[in-house]
Amino acid sequence: MTSRELVYQTLEFKNKSGRVPRHMWHLPWAELHYPNELQAILDDFDWDMVKAPAVYKEAPKTTGDPYKLGEYIDEWGCKFTNVHEGYFGESKEPLVTDDGWGDADKVHIPDEFLTFDTDVVNRFCEQSDKFVMATSAVRPFEQLQFIRGVADLYMDLMDMPPRMTAFLSRMHEHYCQVLEKWAKTDVDSIGFLDDWGSQTSLLISPELWAQIFKPMYRDYINIAKSHNKKVFMHSDGNILGLFPHLIELGLDAINAQIFCMRFEELEEFKGSITFWGEIDRQHLLPKGTLEDIDKAVDLVYDTLWDNGGCIAQCEFGPMANPENVRRIFERWNDKI
Repeated sequence: MTSRELVYQTLEFKNKSGRVPRHMWHLPWAELHYPNELQAILDDFDWDMVKAPAVYKEAPKTTGDPYKLGEYIDEWGCKFTNVHEGYFGESKEPLVTDDGWGDADKVHIPDEFLTFDTDVVNRFCEQSDKFVMATSAVRPFEQLQFIRGVADLYMDLMDMPPRMTAFLSRMHEHYCQVLEKWAKTDVDSIGFLDDWGSQTSLLISPELWAQIFKPMYRDYINIAKSHNKKVFMHSDGNILGLFPHLIELGLDAINAQIFCMRFEELEEFKGSITFWGEIDRQHLLPKGTLEDIDKAVDLVYDTLWDNGGCIAQCEFGPMANPENVRRIFERWNDKI
């Protein structure tokens, strides 16, 4: 069975082989601090999921490097400041400062993302037996925070100025165009991301989320489904309140901080959505023992596996112990 077939069977709860697909994210921090250990992990396991290459005919307009010390300006024109090498910087200076969004024209809609070479993508998919994911950064809530600033955005969402509504429509149209183009390629999945949770709850009310953002996500998922693509999403924090909505919309897989939530409540969604990782990177990856890691993997498997529904994923990022990262994938291997 190829990696592509394994992931599809896992997403569709038809995985009778028992092997859980593997996928690891690593940040530049890991490359800087543990280059040998990182390379050994990459070499010692077969990885089932890969990102498609995005070769742009018109390069997105950025300045700097988001993981280097100093200043970085993203594709929308948002400025980030980084004081830690290998981390992603923080947005400190909002672009839109007018309460009525009268200065929204300062924001650059990055249509350069629409110029990626589809032939390169399709050749890559044809030559690979891995499950291939689209390379895109569709993130309406987070991007709005970068553009407006967190506190002011929360106020705006309660009573949106007409010019903000118009901008949000333009942003959403852009994201739909990007996803539509990716969905027409030979990739296996498209995805989007937004961090919706604090440590204990959602960042905005579920009602406000359902009013403003759920229709946008519905469009993204419908684009994928109309082209027979699987749909993946990432969101940090405690997002338990979003699971029923996301399952209703047809999301296939969610990458979430499930250790911020109660597993007895997550178990309700077993067999309805695939948990695309993760193992706790706040406490267990930096400070846990190998026994702690084993127990964590066992908890995920015992609670959420149903002939599929789990992907062995974690993030090798800031402060992670490389021994614990390796142990995660070793323990998942024991589930075969």
